[in-house]
Formats: sequence, C-alpha cells, structure tokens
Amino acid sequence: MEAFQIGDLKIKLPVIQGGMGVAISLSGLASAVANEGGVGVISAVAIGMLEPDYAKNFREANKSALRREIRKAKSLTDGVLGINLMMAITDYEDMFRIALEEKIDILFIGAGLLLRKPATIPDSLLENSKTKFVPKVSSAKAARIIFQQWANRYNHVPDAVVVEGPLAGGHLGFKKDDLENQKFQLSNLVSETVSEMVPFEQKFGVEIPVIAAGGIYNGEDMYKIMQFGAKAVKMGTRFVTTHECDASIEYKESYLKCKKEDVIIIDSPVGLPGRVVLNDFVKKIQNGYTKPVKCPWKCLKTCNFREVKYCIAEALFNSARGNMSEGFSFAGSNAYLATKIQSVKETINDLIQEYNLNKYAMAI
Repeated sequence: MEAFQIGDLKIKLPVIQGGMGVAISLSGLASAVANEGGVGVISAVAIGMLEPDYAKNFREANKSALRREIRKAKSLTDGVLGINLMMAITDYEDMFRIALEEKIDILFIGAGLLLRKPATIPDSLLENSKTKFVPKVSSAKAARIIFQQWANRYNHVPDAVVVEGPLAGGHLGFKKDDLENQKFQLSNLVSETVSEMVPFEQKFGVEIPVIAAGGIYNGEDMYKIMQFGAKAVKMGTRFVTTHECDASIEYKESYLKCKKEDVIIIDSPVGLPGRVVLNDFVKKIQNGYTKPVKCPWKCLKTCNFREVKYCIAEALFNSARGNMSEGFSFAGSNAYLATKIQSVKETINDLIQEYNLNKYAMAI
C-alpha cells in the first residue's frame, strides 16, 4: 500500500476508518487506527448522548462530548484524526467550529451538499486553520457541483472527496430502488468522480484524491477499487469487530452472528433507506411497532419527531451500549464476513496482507 496526501497532510496508509454513530467510533477506535498509520475518525452525530445530563441541554452536551473525545484521542496518538459531521444535524455549525478550534486534521462532511462554509464561523478561524475539508457524496455530479461552487466562491476547492456507494452501512444517499442498479456500483462512481476532479486539479494545480467508500471490507476490495483511480478507501464495518471499537460487545457480536441474508435495508424514520443487521427490534418495527418519541432535542433538521414511529438516535445509542432489544446495528453489506474480534493492529496487518496478495497475483 502506498501513502497518499490530502493537501500537505501525508498519510502513511490509504485507509480511513469510517465515522460511525451513534457512539460507535469515538476516541478509542479513532486513536487506534491513527496509531497504525491510517486516519482515525470520530463521529460527531448525537455524541452528546454520552453525557449523563444530555436531555437537559443536548446542544451543550454535544459540544462538551466532542471536545472531550477529540482531546482524548489526541492524548492517545500523534497520528491523523478526523471528524465525521453531517450537515443534516441541527448543531452542524457548532460542531464545525469545535473541530476547527480543536485543530482536527480532517473534517469529513456529508448528508448535504457542502456548497459553502458556515457563515457563523469567523474568517480568522478559517484562515488560520490547517484542517482539511472533505465532502462526502454519492455521485460524481454532486462532487462537481460542490467543487464548482467552492471555486466560484472562494477561488479554491476542498482538499479531497469521498464517494460512497450503495453498499455502505447506515443511512444511504440513494433511493431504495437504486440500491441494486449497476449504474451506481462503486467502481463506476469512483471512475466518474476521478474524471470530474481533473479540471479542478488542472486549474488550481493541486491533487484531489478520491476516496472510495461503501462495501469495502478487505484488502482485495481495496486493491480492486484503487484500480479505478481511488487513492484511499474509507471503511467502517471492518473496524467494528475490533477490541478498540467503542461499541458494546453485543453490537460487535451482532456482526459475528449474522448471515448474509440478515444484512437488510429498512426505511429509517428520517426518510432514508438504511442498512442494518436484522434482529428482534428490526422485526418489530417492520411489523409496525411504534414507540412515542419524547424528543429533548431535534438532532436532525429533517426529523419530524411528532410523527416518527421511533427515535433513530435513541435506537442506535441503545445498541451502542448493548441494549439490542431496543435498538439495532448499522452495518455495511459485508458485515456477515466477520468471524472474530481482534485488535486494530491485527486488522490493519490483515488488510495489508490481503492487498499485497492481490497486487502480486495481478502482476504474475
């Protein structure tokens, strides 16, 4: 595997750990991946649920929890750290600002078109920041729109782009009917996005790495997708079954116990398809189960908590803490391949070995 760069930031391994919420990828997992030369990522989504009094002041709880997890991760590693941030969350601008103030290396931003930087962020903070901005998209067209808008507004562009295909875990940026459409397979999305970046690379004299995500589980997957122009991969599911992952043992074991047919698509209460591991709670919601929502904080801008059948944030946090009877695990399409829980170091070593075996096999 070759090192790659995002702007002036050199990254030893082309492996970015996916930012998984709620409370799945925090300082523990992120620092462990960073220590092995990859990019460790903390998920900011509803991170305040870690705080004992979050229901009283969710906005402040989110702020304090994010600062704490960033600082804890930095105390555990000198490696590269990122934050996964959704534009759809209500306190998006608060989280954006904290990431800059805490001097995070990379800010991965999805769940919306990153057409501009938040207006509430002081110019002085932006100008003095070394944080790299990396939008997450589900199409080459979306990438082109974002980069063109940045070029027009700021006379520069984001530092890289993640293109995430329909085999990813969690909420998906595709219509349900498009998930099996070969047009949207990751190799096509990556090659199209690579082509869209060329004019911007030429205009600004920079390299814009395209990072592939969604359904990438092993080194073979990595090697194959990088033949389509990806400079790195983002993978979450593979790192769930590590000792350092911040999720409960019950969450991890849901991967170990599941079969291929157990990794299914559900309709999330926030209006998106979501890929999860089938369990009793999922069966209940499929059969019309509802749980009245007492929302202390509208965490997602698009959520109509008065009409949803259950709170997705609560369900995810329950499972992260081991209460699988009141929640479920998000998972990528290949979660069923997990067979054991091992360290991040062992996982990275396996990825490198798998990658090299495929590289050498193709060279023969």
